[in-house]
Amino acid sequence: MKTSQKIIVVSCTCLLVIVSVGCAAAARKLYTAKAEKRAAKEAAQNIEKEIQELEKEVEELEKEQAQREAEGKKEVITEKQPQAKGKKIAIDPGHQGPNVDMSDLEPMGPGSQEMKAKASSGTQGRYTNVPEYELTLNISKQLRLELEQRGYEVVLTREDHDTAISNSERALMAAEEGADIYVRIHANGSEDPLAKGAMTMVPSAENPYVGALHPKSYALGEAVINAYCQECGMENDGVQLYDNMTGINWSQIPVIILEMGYMTNEQDDVNMQDPEYEKKMVRGIANGIDQYFAAGN
Repeated sequence: MKTSQKIIVVSCTCLLVIVSVGCAAAARKLYTAKAEKRAAKEAAQNIEKEIQELEKEVEELEKEQAQREAEGKKEVITEKQPQAKGKKIAIDPGHQGPNVDMSDLEPMGPGSQEMKAKASSGTQGRYTNVPEYELTLNISKQLRLELEQRGYEVVLTREDHDTAISNSERALMAAEEGADIYVRIHANGSEDPLAKGAMTMVPSAENPYVGALHPKSYALGEAVINAYCQECGMENDGVQLYDNMTGINWSQIPVIILEMGYMTNEQDDVNMQDPEYEKKMVRGIANGIDQYFAAGN
């Protein structure tokens, strides 16, 4: 074989070796890449599996929590029933429709020489334009249903806007119906649009007509206003003493007026017309009544 031929053979051999080595390296890289891809896929599948297992655990925990909450509610209801049994609540939806003329006067209290109008239509929402007499009847009817579901007997002093019944007649009706407490539902008003919040009004111990009702009325007013404001987030203006309210002075049983909020304040006014917020208002009043009786009153 000639020298030139030998050189060609050697060159080809070397080239084949180089190509073979390159192919082997490329094959190894491809194999490694595929292996890494499989490993990544398996890792992703494992992570997805772990996530699914965690989701199942969370779902189970949520079910257990919901069950515990449901059982807790059942226990609360069970606890409330004994104190509600045999108790009767009189609710007075404050004021009257403007179609009823209640401008005639009646004594502010038994034997009083001071006279006041028998009833009025109350204030009105400055922002919603809803009159107070409509708001109070709406909340009172919802409250009746809530209290009945808790085991109480309930009587309303009015069921519509046009039945003529004075403040003294309402108070006397509450006693005649055999109610244990008398809860008057009202809303407040002010020239100051920034005035807001809720309060309860009760007779003082020095009230010349119903001073003896002060201790239990105060206990009721305190329980209701605290529970009400806690439930619905209303500003708490506490229990205040009033001796010039006909509907209080003619009462024969523990009595309060709940001023649910200011209809002249934008936030209070709008809140009191929100159906979801009204549910909180009603629950808060009912919770306060529960607490009043639970304390042994």
